[in-house]
Amino acid sequence: MPSDTILLVMDMMNDLVHPDGVGGKSYVPLMQERGVYEATRLAIAKARAAGVMVGYVRVGFSPDYAECPPGSPVFSKAKENGLFKLGEWGTQVHEDFAPQPGDPDIIKHRVSPFYATKLEPLLRAQGIRRLVLSGVSTNGVVSAAVREGHDRDYACVLLEDCCAGATRDEHEHAMSGLKRYAQVTKAAEFDF
Repeated sequence: MPSDTILLVMDMMNDLVHPDGVGGKSYVPLMQERGVYEATRLAIAKARAAGVMVGYVRVGFSPDYAECPPGSPVFSKAKENGLFKLGEWGTQVHEDFAPQPGDPDIIKHRVSPFYATKLEPLLRAQGIRRLVLSGVSTNGVVSAAVREGHDRDYACVLLEDCCAGATRDEHEHAMSGLKRYAQVTKAAEFDF
């Protein structure tokens, strides 16, 4: 019987988590300091060994940025700065966490991995009942996934050491609110 669990690796793309990406100055030092790269690799390996689906969520826009909301404080500068353009290096998953053939690729145009994406139909079709969540940023996509996953009746597990904010305060503030909606643990302590 297939697993009812999925590990979601969210926004771990070059624009945000590669040293040469735009997020290199904020996310990368904190991720290195906290061991997020190693913990995420461990979580992916453990999920695969247990036969658990690993899905990748990426923010991205078409080359003309038709889906990019011009009034968004988060995304309004993407077009101007050439960020999050699908098909380019910046929106590829960082090589340390590279997807394997057949891994779901969920493209989002907003903060939430559920809003106007194929995530919900995929989860329902595969009989998924538990979401194991990781990625950047803790106060962005991770927070949205936990809250929406909870409200859609999924059991949510948050791998704290596989998440990061742009600052330590962002991460810690987000974590303090998410403990109400998800089981919080670390990659080495969680058994898929």
